[in-house]
Amino acid sequence: MADIEREAMEYDVVIVGGGPAGLSAAIRLKQLAAERNHEVSVCLLEKGSEIGAHILSGAVVDPVGLNELIPDWKEKGAPLETQVTDDQFLFLTKAGSYRFPNFLMPRLMNNHGNYIVSLGDVCRWLGQQAEALGVEIYPGFAAAEVLYNDDGAVKGVATGDMGVSKTGEHKDTYTPGMELHAKYTLFAEGARGHLTEQVKAKFDLDAGSEPQVYGIGIKIGRAHV
Repeated sequence: MADIEREAMEYDVVIVGGGPAGLSAAIRLKQLAAERNHEVSVCLLEKGSEIGAHILSGAVVDPVGLNELIPDWKEKGAPLETQVTDDQFLFLTKAGSYRFPNFLMPRLMNNHGNYIVSLGDVCRWLGQQAEALGVEIYPGFAAAEVLYNDDGAVKGVATGDMGVSKTGEHKDTYTPGMELHAKYTLFAEGARGHLTEQVKAKFDLDAGSEPQVYGIGIKIGRAHV
């Protein structure tokens, strides 16, 4: 990358991505460290201006994972308030729609006991829990480059340079990116994270695996007052 020397910070773990997976991992690492009376430094980078800024707005969440991670999440004010009370499955046509009987649907399609949430709000709350445990969270800093040791192992990431013009020239406000070194680097960028794709290609991580499958769904929620 650049000839300009960049500052470097050292951590035990660097996590790229402030979604549910990255935040949950950060929280669990701190919990395990506390249980063992160890100090573990954890840094989390999020490209959005704040935690939750790049998260899809709605979701139906099964709280089983949250029950394991933070058993007292209700007392701590987690934004899971609206429980699912009814499921309807429709076959859509040009002329209208036909409802499938619920008993014909797989059990995994039964959402009773789950919660209708804003996933962005859930992530903001998880971010608060992570910071309370000592996780360093840096929103607004996108990881732009994977860093490697001389032996080819991942040693961390670097944030992007700031103050660069569209033509690649340095402005007066130019600031080189920061290097974040870690014993372990966790990529939690989502389904198509660009650094994740680079690491997968370099280490052939998806060899012998099925290609990713994507689907489009429409969720319609009705609030009853």
